[in-house]
This record gives sequence, structure tokens and C-alpha cells, in this order.
Amino acid sequence: MRLKLVPSDTNWDFFRFSKVTFGASIVAVILSIVLFFVVGLNYGIDFRGGTTIRTESAQAVDVGAYRSAIQPLGLGDVAITEVFDPNFGPEQNVATIKIEAQEGDESIAAQTVLDVQAALKTLDPNMKFPSVESVGPKVSGELILTAIYAVLAAIAAVLFYIWLRFEWQFSVGAVAALVHDVILTIGIFSILQIQFDLAIIAALLTIVGYSLNDTVVVFDRVRENLIKYKVRPMKEVLNLSINETLSRTVMTSGTTLIALISLLILGGDVIRGFVFAMTWGVVVGTYSSVFVASNILLMLGTKRDWSKPDANKGNQFGNIDA
Repeated sequence: MRLKLVPSDTNWDFFRFSKVTFGASIVAVILSIVLFFVVGLNYGIDFRGGTTIRTESAQAVDVGAYRSAIQPLGLGDVAITEVFDPNFGPEQNVATIKIEAQEGDESIAAQTVLDVQAALKTLDPNMKFPSVESVGPKVSGELILTAIYAVLAAIAAVLFYIWLRFEWQFSVGAVAALVHDVILTIGIFSILQIQFDLAIIAALLTIVGYSLNDTVVVFDRVRENLIKYKVRPMKEVLNLSINETLSRTVMTSGTTLIALISLLILGGDVIRGFVFAMTWGVVVGTYSSVFVASNILLMLGTKRDWSKPDANKGNQFGNIDA
């Protein structure tokens, strides 16, 4: 007996509240953009430039004592955060110390790191420093531009791929869904002020690929049903296609979320930002494939007959495996 998370004969109307779902997506995108410009992101050292020192001590972390020990070094505003993780043992008291790049310096001085470590060892001679990450201001500026180019290039490649595989209406719907996912991910990071670094950029690019895969599966079935049911209204064809691929969507997203939630709880704080972005991306990516990409395709419409002489127009690569 096979386990079925979704009945095989579902007939749900995904467009019954299309104005509400699509309107909510527009509002969420606008709100995320406003939050990005008003609140901003909690950029990591990768994008701000500076040094992050991770400490580990058998003694409890005293943020005030740490700050007092470092203050005589004259490093300006230093952010000290105690790290909590259920995987840590009673002897593992971990903190992160973020030191912004000093004005006029192209790189973080190695001596600065040694001075900070020496100052902290006055509090605990056995204190360990598992990791030290340093990025110069010039390099961090280049990383920001490279990250933006990477995301834009990924979305442009998706636009071109979908246009070749289907038609321009499908392409617009798919890209709108991807932009929706990326902007909402940036918005949630702005609200929660989770550290935004290069690992999150990697998560964004992964989200683009995941969302595209889900959207292409739905669009493939839409195209098949448009050929099969030439007189059915577009809304009915879209509903039928989404229902027919719903089991696959739930199984794929569900099993992915099980792995991600496990990592979110047990994976440790080092990868927590990346895993959170991926978890959020799977949820909004699945949502956008159904309620954003399909809604836009419904509004734009598309041709219903690929058997005419111009059948290959915009579909010359339609037989490429997804």
C-alpha cells in the first residue's frame, strides 16, 4: 500500500481567490522593497569589510567584560554577540566579535587580530579562537557587485531558457515568480535582521533554481493540456495542470523541507542563515509557482494550437529535458 499525501483525483480551484493571492504577493513585494531601503540588511563582514573573531571558552560569556577588554585598543564600534546553540556542551561558551574595517585601511591588519586575542585572553587564558575571517573594504565592495551580477545573470538566463522552451508569456510568468521569491527573501532578512553574507547569496541562487524547476514542471503540463484540450477555458486548463502535478509538488517540497528543518534545528549556528534562507525559499518558491507564475500566464494568455506552421516558433528547444 503506497502512501499518498495528496489524493490522485484532486480538483481544487487554485484561482478562486486569485485576486487575493496575487494582490498579497504584490503587497509583500512592495513591503519588502520598502523595508530594504528603510531598515536595510544586516550585512556580514563579507559585504561590510572587517574582521569576525569567534571565541570559545569554558567560562560564561560576559559581553560587558569582553567589550571592556577590547576598548583600550581603540577599534571603534565593536559588535559582540553570544552564540546559543542546542548542540553546544556545558563547556562551550561561544561568542562572535565583529570589528569593522578601520578607515583608510585596504585590509585588516593581522596585528589587530592578535591584539584582540591577547586582550580577551586576560579574561580566560584558555580561551580558543576557532575561526577568524577578515575582508578588506575594497574587496567587500567588489563582492557586493559580484553578488548582484550573479543574481541578475541567473534570472536573465532563466528568462532566455523559458522563452526558448515555451513562449514569451511563460517566460514572463516564470521570471516574475523568481523575482518575487528573491525580493521576499531579502524582505524577511530585513525584518528579522539575520546576517546577510555570501552564503545567503548562494542560497538565493539555489532558490532561483528550485523555484524554476517547480515552475517548469507545472508549465510542461500546462502546455500538454493546452494541446489536448483546445476548447477548454485557460483557467480550467491551468487548474487541471496544477492539480495533476500537485502530488509531485507536495512530495518534492515536503521531503526538501524535512531535510532543511532538521539542519535548521541541529545544523549549528554557522549554517543557520543559509538553511533559513533555503527553507523560506522552498515555501515561497512553491507558492509562487502556483499563485504567481500561473496567474500571470492566465492574464497574458497564450496560443492554444502548436500544430500550425509556426509551431516551432519560441519552442524550438521544447524537447530538451528539464
